[in-house]
Amino acid sequence: MLATQSTQGDTVIGVVDGIDPAAAPVRADVLALAGKLREVGGVHQVVTPFDDGLPAEQAAGLIAKNHRGLLIQVTLANLSDEAQDTAATALTDALHSGAATLRGDGQPGARIRVGGGPVLNQQANAQAGADLSKAESMSLPITLVVLVFIFGGIIAAGMPVLAAIVSIAFSMTMLLVFTKFTELDSNAVTIVTLLGLGLSIDYGLLLVARYREELAAGHDPTVAVSRAWATAGRTIAFSALTVAAALSGLLLFGITGLSALGAAGISVAIAAMLVSLTFTAALIGLARKRIKPSKRAARRAAESGFFAGLARIVQRRPVLTTVLGGAALVAVALPALGTSIHLDDLGALPPKMESVQVEHELTGNYGQSAAPAVIVVAHTGPADLDAWAARFAGTPGVALVHPAEDAGNGLATIGFEATGDPEGPAAQDLVERIRADRPGGGESWVTGSGAFVADVVGQITDRLPLALGVTLLAMVVLLFAMTGSVVVPLKAVLMNLLSLGATFGVLTAVFQHGFLAGPLGVLTVGGLSPFTVVSVFAFAFGLSMDYEVFLLGRIKEYTDKGFPTDVAVRRGLQHSGRIITSAALLMVIVFGCFVTGEMGGVQQIGLGLAVAVAVDATLVRCVLVPATMTLLGRANWWAPAWLRRLHGFIGLRETVLDEPELTAAEPAPVRVAPVGPAAVRVAPVRVEPVGPAGVRVAPVRVEPVGPAAVRVAPVGPAAVHVEPVGPAPVAKGRRGKSLLVAYTWWLLLGLFGAHHFYLGRKRWGWTYLGTVGLLALGWLTDPFLLPRYVRAANARPQPAPEPARELVRS
Repeated sequence: MLATQSTQGDTVIGVVDGIDPAAAPVRADVLALAGKLREVGGVHQVVTPFDDGLPAEQAAGLIAKNHRGLLIQVTLANLSDEAQDTAATALTDALHSGAATLRGDGQPGARIRVGGGPVLNQQANAQAGADLSKAESMSLPITLVVLVFIFGGIIAAGMPVLAAIVSIAFSMTMLLVFTKFTELDSNAVTIVTLLGLGLSIDYGLLLVARYREELAAGHDPTVAVSRAWATAGRTIAFSALTVAAALSGLLLFGITGLSALGAAGISVAIAAMLVSLTFTAALIGLARKRIKPSKRAARRAAESGFFAGLARIVQRRPVLTTVLGGAALVAVALPALGTSIHLDDLGALPPKMESVQVEHELTGNYGQSAAPAVIVVAHTGPADLDAWAARFAGTPGVALVHPAEDAGNGLATIGFEATGDPEGPAAQDLVERIRADRPGGGESWVTGSGAFVADVVGQITDRLPLALGVTLLAMVVLLFAMTGSVVVPLKAVLMNLLSLGATFGVLTAVFQHGFLAGPLGVLTVGGLSPFTVVSVFAFAFGLSMDYEVFLLGRIKEYTDKGFPTDVAVRRGLQHSGRIITSAALLMVIVFGCFVTGEMGGVQQIGLGLAVAVAVDATLVRCVLVPATMTLLGRANWWAPAWLRRLHGFIGLRETVLDEPELTAAEPAPVRVAPVGPAAVRVAPVRVEPVGPAGVRVAPVRVEPVGPAAVRVAPVGPAAVHVEPVGPAPVAKGRRGKSLLVAYTWWLLLGLFGAHHFYLGRKRWGWTYLGTVGLLALGWLTDPFLLPRYVRAANARPQPAPEPARELVRS
């Protein structure tokens, strides 16, 4: 109502202190300054304590309690955002210039500080921008250095960083688009920047690491890219969809800022995926052999290494590990039970901000605030509104009732100052009393910070079950599409909720109770903003599922190859654990740099996401997930029969890569080193033990890890003899059809059958071309059928290869 019908806008306040209000030169200078302020475009009214006709009570309220200062109140007209910013800047400059005049007229200590809503917003946005720039300039170089250590080379390390920069640029463009339709606060810029940085670095790290593994396996760079994108690329697609699903709940709260934040976050997740799958591939195409193979991948055995050993330790006592890990997370989460909700706490703003100092001065020396805790807007006259408000004067919880003002177009407003916190219990109790006893004569509305926090928290609480339900359902559906299980998705959701509980426990302990606030250099506030709570929950939930997808993707690879669940977990954790922890370390670095900012909101979001990622990538993914999957065993992959059939029809499975075919190459020496009574280590091949008395020879599973073909023959009960037979095996590389490419063709030119032509279904391609995708009905159905089409295309008989040399002889 105020935005569309009132002739008045926000208020800019000048606090003049270090002066004697009774001095004649002060009166003259203040009135002269008020005249200049009235000339600024967009000013509706200027009030000083020296104005003629001003009621004595109102004039006294503009004089400081210590009689060493006064207020100049400037009410703006109802302006657009751009015009209001322009007017606020001009008023700030004019007020600051007035201090020099006062000092020249015998008031040597005179100074003027400027505050009020428009100025506070300007300064808060400027500080948030400075915090973002500082965090980005700190995090990207540190991230690059860490990546150099992870990859052992500047070229491979630079790829995730370059992808992150491109994603951030896209993210900022998306935010600019959203600002054309809705307002975004500084937290939106912070969260979207954090998400763009984190996801892009994660995805780039996963792709480049998998590409280096494939190089280490002896594949040509072109084949290595295809194999890496067929597995890690599929995982990234799932991950981005999962993050987007986690943010979809923000669209359902009915709050414009949260809806815009959710839409922007979803856009950024999809952008990070697209940039990683295209831009990173292009960079690898440019670099090619300058990216070195992974030495660790070339040396390590399938189940040897730190993470496989950690999984083995956890699997020995899964019940104890699950109970202790879960209890630890619950204990850390306990402080969250006492979290207070504050919508707009000045304590979350840097004390050095001039507008914050003005707010504190108004409260301490003038007994009022820049905006009253409760404001009543009514279709009535100011006199009638004053008469109605008199019943609340002097009642418990009411510190002051301001005179009613004419807002234009038949509207009048009146403000109530509440005792204590403007968002506290007294203010909210006053809101309920006023809403139960409204002014007569026409419609009325109750607003102000006290009413606003009650309404926002109420709406979030009312919509929370729906938002959570949609988010969790989307998670379960996506993870089911990936795994074919209903147990794994439900377990993942439960683990994430435990992790998030611990995150909010830390946030409450640090920001509300001041635990470690000093060493961390963060602000202690009276509570957490509901927007911060919802945003951190949604984004942290999405990032946690990001790592769940990374780990599950690798475990599913081994499960689909026929390995038992315990073995698949060990191998999956060994091959993904280093990626997950490295990605988490990089995210913690990025988010930790945001904690160095001065805005409390930026600090809360940065620390919250850093804690969520650290807890999830260590205790949850590396300890609790192996323990619980060991406990469940084959039950991990359970689903009702009808869901299994559905998954077989539309499931989006991880790609199971074909074993490479073998052709001739140069011979290479072989070394065999015994490592125990029932195992051997073979380099450059690996022979796996299958029992306590030796190895299985007929048939024997031989996994090449280097450039040599070998013959395996039994020698004794606990050993094998390995000798070279000549040419080394190299991958001929049969290139299959990619589901991602098929979806791309379907999206761009599917109505004309492009995806069918790509998959070799030429008859259907010509049919779509002639009927505009079967009048679009077939085009709309194909997204659900494309996985089956791709599997069918890849399963078609291929020309028989040249016979390979016999490598294994019983």
